[in-house]
Amino acid sequence: MMQQDVEQIVERVALKLGRGLSLEDLDGVLLAYSSNQSHADRVRVNFLLSKRVPSDVSVWQLSHGIATAVRPVVVPANEELGMLGRVCVPLLVRGFRVGYLWVQLDVEEQSATAILAELPGVRDELDLLAGLLLDSNTAESEFRRRREQEFLSACSGESNAVAAVAGWKEIQGRGPWQLVTILDADGARSDVDPLAATLTHRSAALQSTIGVNAALFSAGTETHSVVLFRESGGRADHAQVLVHYQLELAKRSGRAVDRVILGISEPFQVIRQLAGAYRQSKVAAQAAAVDRPLGELVDSRSVGVYQLFDRLLAPGGWDDTGSVHFRTLEDQDKNGELLPILELLYDSDGSVQDVAAKLHLHRSSIYNRLGRIRQLIGADPLSGAIRVELHAALKARRWAGRPRI
Repeated sequence: MMQQDVEQIVERVALKLGRGLSLEDLDGVLLAYSSNQSHADRVRVNFLLSKRVPSDVSVWQLSHGIATAVRPVVVPANEELGMLGRVCVPLLVRGFRVGYLWVQLDVEEQSATAILAELPGVRDELDLLAGLLLDSNTAESEFRRRREQEFLSACSGESNAVAAVAGWKEIQGRGPWQLVTILDADGARSDVDPLAATLTHRSAALQSTIGVNAALFSAGTETHSVVLFRESGGRADHAQVLVHYQLELAKRSGRAVDRVILGISEPFQVIRQLAGAYRQSKVAAQAAAVDRPLGELVDSRSVGVYQLFDRLLAPGGWDDTGSVHFRTLEDQDKNGELLPILELLYDSDGSVQDVAAKLHLHRSSIYNRLGRIRQLIGADPLSGAIRVELHAALKARRWAGRPRI
């Protein structure tokens, strides 16, 4: 249905302009073309037959700045290529490039003035066409895929990719930056097609960041999305992306998406720090997935002890089962009445009154349960060393259930 709509709009524009049109994506692949054409030059005929712009023609077109243009560009004739003059109309949605519409000059035309004068009359059709392309083929383009893969490789610390990303026009001179990991808190499922899941996250990230000037680039993986932001003290842009991402993810996955989390790294000044920022943002998102009070817009510095677990839970590293006191409580707390209250007490700065209010219990009930804990472990759970041990063990148990991304 989408392709049919695109073809119908191309035909409609061609009829209004009275000229032959062709529509291509960012990789030079033919998407649609009009049937009416008084004269087709050699380039157009070959393009319609091969469905892809030949490399020599692409070089000629690109040499006239179509890749960065935001307004129609006149590409002059090239006799050696067998190419008449053309007007290239970049198709953009809120500044994001999705494809090119080509309008060929007639044989006897010496100037593109007439075409340029007629284009405002089909502005609505062009906007509709751009919207359809954005929704259909943008995230699947080979150019976009290559760029996303290079960006993800840079996030993983691959030196050649880091150097390449540092040279991107949208990156240069726009620091400091922050890296954001976007995670569907309940989206980890084993029955999902990994290719489909990756495309879903790529598309959702792309769609949700269009028009957000602070969002410089996005990429998607099987389990999450990654967005490079310009550093800012506020979170309005992040909140906007979160809302749109949740809507896009629900639309593309065909299921309810209840909670989306943005894990936000510390600001960084040079692109070679990308890998460290990626690790920070992932830990923040994973921590918020298992510890709901952290919220949905989560700065890496706000996740506390979870920042350590990324390192300490490596093979041969620290393991929470080493806490004898915690194992004792876990074994004895059959009804889940002790550990949840203890964690909430630790998270509430030891305020019995606050915990009682949150749980709608009398303070004496909290004190009674603290007494049972003291009796079970033979120590005061609010004293310094024991408190650190038990609080860390409680968070480590949560961390063990984090989404693997």
